[in-house]
Amino acid sequence: MKTYQTRAIGTDAPSKPLTERNIPRRDLLPHDVQIEILYCGICHSDLHVVKNDWGGTTYPVVPGHEIVGRVTKVGGEVGKFKVGEVAAIGCIVDSCRSCEYCRSGEEQYCENGWSVVFNSPDKHLGGMSYGGFSKSIVADENYVLRIPELLDPASAAPILCAGITVYSPLKHWKAGPGKKVGVLGMGGLGHMAIKIAAAMGAEVTVFTTSSAKAADAKRLGASKVVVSTDEQQMVGCAKQDLIVDTVSAEHDANAYLKLLKVDGSLVLVGLPVKPLEVGAFNIVGGRKSLSGSNIGGIAETQEVLDFCAHHKIAAEIELLPAGRVNEAMERLEKGDVRYRFVLDMTRL
Repeated sequence: MKTYQTRAIGTDAPSKPLTERNIPRRDLLPHDVQIEILYCGICHSDLHVVKNDWGGTTYPVVPGHEIVGRVTKVGGEVGKFKVGEVAAIGCIVDSCRSCEYCRSGEEQYCENGWSVVFNSPDKHLGGMSYGGFSKSIVADENYVLRIPELLDPASAAPILCAGITVYSPLKHWKAGPGKKVGVLGMGGLGHMAIKIAAAMGAEVTVFTTSSAKAADAKRLGASKVVVSTDEQQMVGCAKQDLIVDTVSAEHDANAYLKLLKVDGSLVLVGLPVKPLEVGAFNIVGGRKSLSGSNIGGIAETQEVLDFCAHHKIAAEIELLPAGRVNEAMERLEKGDVRYRFVLDMTRL
């Protein structure tokens, strides 16, 4: 297959910084869209993969899965996009398209394994796929999203991962008027969960280790803030229908299982490296569930983009030139960001 070269930022080892390099992209197939990348968000998953925290990273790796850009070319059979339109790519760039989950629009649960935008086997070029820390990308139109005109392209980028990752469980567990929804953690995912749950009409309680974030939590849409290190506040907290756990660091899930109503669910969307220990009595006492949720399918990702546009929701971002990616990664590892870094890829 013919290819072209584009500039990118990646690394050859977990101990090395990210540096500029050239990577191949495939020439367009009939249903392909080529996108000039304008902005790419930085997620904790990018950091985990770069550091090989979960194992399985193949180097060199070029991360990035919150991609917004402009269509520069389209294949001969493309019907969904035109040159010049603003478009986006999230985590999923392909799937089997035939299993029950792909057919129902839940490609994130593809039985035969969906293709991740980076560090995933590239069935067209061989080797591994390269992500959005780059100038250009090619993907099948069926896995490309539209950015509504009402959304700012830079602050829309994190919706493609952080936004859909919290929207999917909030929708599945029917967050809305009359429901009490807890949000554990106030980072990239957590701040979007607050905004989206509040827009759905739920009463939102934020659990945070820092009382300094209380004012910000309420600005984002929370009704209540509970400092999780304050035992009195935890004991006095109203029982929740649903708690969305966005924390990627090691933490005690049992403390939050205790705060669920009967039939309530603690839903993991953060990805701690170490397993969480769960006491059986914290679940069986109220028919409670410890659950998980994994991003969303293509249709649902478009749905959350449209939802955010309708409700005027955007990620709170710090926009940095692409050349400062290592600074962003170091600060992200320390939790020094409110609330999502986005790279300006036009400055690469």
